[in-house]
Amino acid sequence: MITISSRQVGEQPPAAGDPDEALSLRLRDLALVELDALCAGGDGARAAQLAGAYADDVADALREARTRLGALRGQLAGPDPLNVLDLAPRQRSSDSGAAGSARVRDRLIAQADAARAYARLGELAAGLVPKLFEAERRR
Repeated sequence: MITISSRQVGEQPPAAGDPDEALSLRLRDLALVELDALCAGGDGARAAQLAGAYADDVADALREARTRLGALRGQLAGPDPLNVLDLAPRQRSSDSGAAGSARVRDRLIAQADAARAYARLGELAAGLVPKLFEAERRR
């Protein structure tokens, strides 16, 4: 099996702050591969082998993205954080309501972060799907 990987000289490892950075980099790197260039110069069998290895790598990256997208979708699920609007104004203005406001704010921020990560990974994965199909045709 051939694994296609790229790394720039002096490139730093992914930042610890973004759990999706390594996956995002992998998806971006795979999207940069041009199948015509990858398979150029080889005989039919060698070109098919390279296309197959690339297809396997893309499929593996897309499986990883699928798993992560499922986890992010789970973070978006659950009760509506803004259901506090259904409470009486007196309940929202109480001391326990003040603590609730921090929970609602944190939940909304967490959902927004998950939605941004979902959109970013979804967009990167969407760009690779046609390349997977093309590589599979060249196998």
